[in-house]
Amino acid sequence: MEEWIAERIDAARGLASEGLCDRCLGRMFGKVGTGMTNDIRGRMVREALSESGEDLPPSDVCPLCEGIFDLMPRFAENVAEAVNEVESENFLVGTRVEPSIVEAEKALWERYGLESPEAIKSELNREIGKLALPMIHRPVEFKSPQVVALVDTRFGEVTLDIAPLFIAGRYNKYSREIPQTIWPCRECHGKGCPHCSGKGKMYETSVQEIIGDVALEMTGGNEHFFHGMGREDIDACMLGDGRPFVLEISQPKRRFIDLDELEKRASNDMAAFNSLHYVQREAVERYKGAAANKTYRVRVKADGKVNKQAVVDTALSFKDADINQRTPRRVEHRRADLVRKRTIHWVTADCFDEDGFDLQLETDSGTYVKEFVSGDDGRTQPNFSERLGIKCVVTALDVLAIDYHEPRRDSPCRHPEELGQRPATS
Repeated sequence: MEEWIAERIDAARGLASEGLCDRCLGRMFGKVGTGMTNDIRGRMVREALSESGEDLPPSDVCPLCEGIFDLMPRFAENVAEAVNEVESENFLVGTRVEPSIVEAEKALWERYGLESPEAIKSELNREIGKLALPMIHRPVEFKSPQVVALVDTRFGEVTLDIAPLFIAGRYNKYSREIPQTIWPCRECHGKGCPHCSGKGKMYETSVQEIIGDVALEMTGGNEHFFHGMGREDIDACMLGDGRPFVLEISQPKRRFIDLDELEKRASNDMAAFNSLHYVQREAVERYKGAAANKTYRVRVKADGKVNKQAVVDTALSFKDADINQRTPRRVEHRRADLVRKRTIHWVTADCFDEDGFDLQLETDSGTYVKEFVSGDDGRTQPNFSERLGIKCVVTALDVLAIDYHEPRRDSPCRHPEELGQRPATS
């Protein structure tokens, strides 16, 4: 008799007398006796009991699993059919089991004081996966599967949980009439009402929708989410190399799309996209949390005739200047009322006319440039208007550059396989 059976003979005798099938009997000792399946382990228990003169055969229908393991070939075929409908580099099988079976199993564990059982869901997941593997021709991945096939063992139905697809890049915004992301209607919060003409949003389109809708079509996904490295005002343009962003696509049926085609199809006279590449989920938080210096160009209108030299001197006086900015009035309804310390790295002035000029400046991330120029009724100190001695306002703002460089681990990948996360094989 195997030593591990001898040590558990009383529990083995009691469980076998319950009429359990070989799989369920073996699973009660599933974490002892290596190198065997649960049905083999169960037969060994019965043979050991038979050698001791106790013949305890299984019932015609297992009182615990109710013959569910006989349906595994059907479950595996359903898994393969579902998984083969989508693109992925790997997959994993999960199961939903009748709650009464799970409860009955736990009751047996407690009744016989079992210390090393395996749950029925664990065995089903593994064994269905083994049967499905030759029909899918993709490896099993346990840590970060791209597709999880969830089998409802009560009905044989399979639903897929597909990992989101993340595409990073940069965008240019040429229109001063669209926001970065979808802007839900303030009145109906997206439901549709007379205020938004039934659209559920305040603006006809956005940078997010311009690329996201094309990406959904190409991937067969359900929904898109846009994660920008900050955002510019609606009336501001994003020029230069563009603003970094990550586009997230939920439930994509196709993961291996042509990113060059996506760039071309999405770009238009309102927004354009470049440097698209695949990234991992963690890039979202890194992009959103990055503190990158930004370079702006603004058109300034002064309240009166301007002196060119005075403007130039004022601009030069803000070299590496620290400022304190209280939350601007225009955003205080949605931002905490705080005083933020920022640095103006440099400012230059040109394009003068009688009552206006352009400023080009580099600032810390999070600087309110319009308020730096106007002073926002003293909420930004020091500010350009006060130092110049003339009230000034920004009439147009362009973001020219965002000083952010991709880390080595996210060097541009044009295909998901290039991310370097090779799936584990089963």
